[in-house]
This record gives sequence, C-alpha cells and structure tokens, in this order.
Amino acid sequence: MIEFLSGKLVEKAPTHVVLDCNGVGYLIHISLNTFEQLPNEEYCKLLIHYSVSVDVRSGASNHLLFGFNKPSERELFRLLISISGISSTTARMILSSLSSDDIKSAVVLDNVDAFKSIKGIGPKMAVKIVHELKDKIDKIESGGQISISLGNTSQNEALTALIALGFDRSKSKKVVAKVVGEHGSGLTVEELIKTALKQL
Repeated sequence: MIEFLSGKLVEKAPTHVVLDCNGVGYLIHISLNTFEQLPNEEYCKLLIHYSVSVDVRSGASNHLLFGFNKPSERELFRLLISISGISSTTARMILSSLSSDDIKSAVVLDNVDAFKSIKGIGPKMAVKIVHELKDKIDKIESGGQISISLGNTSQNEALTALIALGFDRSKSKKVVAKVVGEHGSGLTVEELIKTALKQL
C-alpha cells in the first residue's frame, strides 16, 4: 500500500521516528539497526511495511507503519511475520538484536542459539524460525531478492570456483559460510576451496 515515505525527520528515537511528509506527520516504528543507520540530516527516506492487526475480542483494528533503511531488512521482516507465532513486534525485536546478515548466516548455519538469545524467543520458536526461514530464503535467493553475504572477495571467488567445479550453489554457499565461521575470514581462496571440498 505504501512503498516508502520521505520527508523531514522531526523526531528520532531507537524505536520510532516521526517524518513530516508535506505537512503530515507519520509515526514509523523502526528496529535498532535502522535507527543506527539513520542519517543525521533532516531529510530522511524509509521503506515502509503497513501492518494491520485486528483484536479478536473487541474487533478494533490497529494500524502501524514499520520503516526500514534497507530492502533486505524489510524483506526479512516480512518473512519473519509470515511465520506463525511471530508478530510484528517480535519481528522488530529480532531485527533489533541481529543484523540482516547475522540472521541469514544463522539460518544458513542452523545456529538456533542465535535466536534463542533474543528476548521472547523460546527454543521451539528458535528452531521454527531457522527451519521456515531456510526454505523461504532459498526461494527468494533464486529470485535474486536476497543473497547471503559472504563478506569479501576471497569468499565470493571460492564460491564461484566451487560452482564451476559442479557443486550446488546453495550447498556450496552454506559450506563456505561454515568454513569462514570456523576458521575466520583470513583464509586465502585456495585454503577456502580446499577446506570446503572436504565438506562437500
């Protein structure tokens, strides 16, 4: 419904901002990551997710605007709220606790503990998030909207080499990310490839 809003930043807080768009003030809820990336100047533009929830008992509807600095964060927010049991508020909490890249890495590496450490996320929900996001991120990756960041050129070159050798892209990406997680990002392309080959 609303793709983005741009205007004068009249109020800025870790959980929300107020944008003056041609005389209309919009209260927009944000994550801590978006807050840290907001510019200091008055002009601001945020990608928007328009959320409507209805109270079952009273029938009253609640309309909220959520703002994001990057498309990848908004896409992850939408993936998170598509999981049964994850509300908009909980999704914002997850995005305030972990960066988009951290979330994607945790999913790729089956790092359930990364989500269990977030307030309000229990063991079962953490497992559910990893399981459901893995399927959805894989589908979106094929559409080119979200890609797992491998961090540097060496890792990208290693991934390209593994694909050229005939290995599956998705599996190779997971293995390279795992190798980097275990051995650090200082490995050369050759070391990355050799170590990854042992796990493929």
